[in-house]
Amino acid sequence: MTQSKTPGAVPHHIAVVMDGNGRWATRRFLPRVAGHKQGVDSLRRCVKACAARGVKVLTVFAFSSENWNRPVDEVSGLMELLAMALGREVPQLLADGVRLHFVGERRGLSEKVCAGLAQAEATTAHNSRLILNVCFNYGGRWDIAQAAAALAARGEPITEQSLDRATALAHVPDPDLLIRTGGEQRISNFLLWQCAYSELFFSDRLWPDFDEVALDEAMAVFASRERRFGKTSAQLTQDAASPSTNSSSHSV
Repeated sequence: MTQSKTPGAVPHHIAVVMDGNGRWATRRFLPRVAGHKQGVDSLRRCVKACAARGVKVLTVFAFSSENWNRPVDEVSGLMELLAMALGREVPQLLADGVRLHFVGERRGLSEKVCAGLAQAEATTAHNSRLILNVCFNYGGRWDIAQAAAALAARGEPITEQSLDRATALAHVPDPDLLIRTGGEQRISNFLLWQCAYSELFFSDRLWPDFDEVALDEAMAVFASRERRFGKTSAQLTQDAASPSTNSSSHSV
């Protein structure tokens, strides 16, 4: 649902590029995998904070399709970390009412990893407090290409509406706010289709240092912005005064 500036507005869907784990570790003379482990702790904090603030969907970029090009020891460490995190974090996510979705290409992942992802999704399937989309082996271009291929295989016309319904994140509304940590100001092939009208917030904090204060700062900036979606400010004011335009269309 499109929405304009509302004082204190809470974004329904926040997406995060969790950047800076490796640099956090390097600055401390630690192996890069140590930064990724610290990043899991930061994600745990972020999930709890989003749920407490009324955010309904959190989507995070955990491993891109381009990350396979990183050093072999870092990639294998990330895979081991994923397996460990699934065993350790899922019980708490279940208790906290968080529903997990793993979004991305599963071909190429080990059977053990695929089984772990499927089990985590099944375990949390009935939760509804917060949807946590973990984009793993994901790329925005891959998402658009696989959506178009699926439509073509079914013989369906490729339109904006049909393509939108075929993307890997069709189960949630588009992100209202995209946060990138680590000081870089680009989206790096993340949610290219879904972030067409997302508000962007870039933080200089490395992901392991991104805490509740930083999240609140990003949400405050979001609440201060006027989201026009092609309209004028005057039209938004008129829409806000009309009861028919104030009902939410979010389904999750």
